[in-house]
Amino acid sequence: MEHIEPQLKKYVQKMMATDPAHDLSHIERVVLSAKQFAHQENAKLEVIIPAAWLHDCVSLPKDHPQRYCASRLAAEEAIRFLRSVDYPEQYYAEIEHAIEAHSYSANIPVKTLEAAIVQDADRIDALGAIGIARCIQVGTSFKASLYSDEDPFCETRVYNDKLFTIDHFYTKLFKLQDTMNTAAARQEAVKRTEYMKSFLTQLRHEIKG
Repeated sequence: MEHIEPQLKKYVQKMMATDPAHDLSHIERVVLSAKQFAHQENAKLEVIIPAAWLHDCVSLPKDHPQRYCASRLAAEEAIRFLRSVDYPEQYYAEIEHAIEAHSYSANIPVKTLEAAIVQDADRIDALGAIGIARCIQVGTSFKASLYSDEDPFCETRVYNDKLFTIDHFYTKLFKLQDTMNTAAARQEAVKRTEYMKSFLTQLRHEIKG
């Protein structure tokens, strides 16, 4: 598999969108996590490696009205590219499914272990220290405030992560650990979620004293 990865990386670099939370660093972290989970779960790297590298080769902004279509478009583009470099056709269907099903907004059930691992690897990157940083990057791109001055932790108001970045922890990020498919990902997700909760505890202290 080593020979294909430089080609995949070069191609992804050309295709990357301007979204700072879905840059090449994000792709490389997803690939690393996917490989780790694949080894722990004894999954097919022939499917996982290209799917992980290409899962965001078509990326639409979080607030785009067709955001839910992005993973399908990425899957189609990935197969087009893999055909162009003569990647073995026997893996196309599984790669296409893994890319299409990775997206949270697409809400497509995973049908294979490999798709489950790619989905887990992508979601893990929304948690922990990296998850906090990426969440702030996305909130900044929306021109959202970090938190509500009146009620920072949504104790008496409805969550609104379009206006307040921290609200996204509650609307989505804290729910991700319960969506993990594999034991390896669940274990890592719990650790990262606890880290994020400790961040909010510290933030509360710094805001309220």
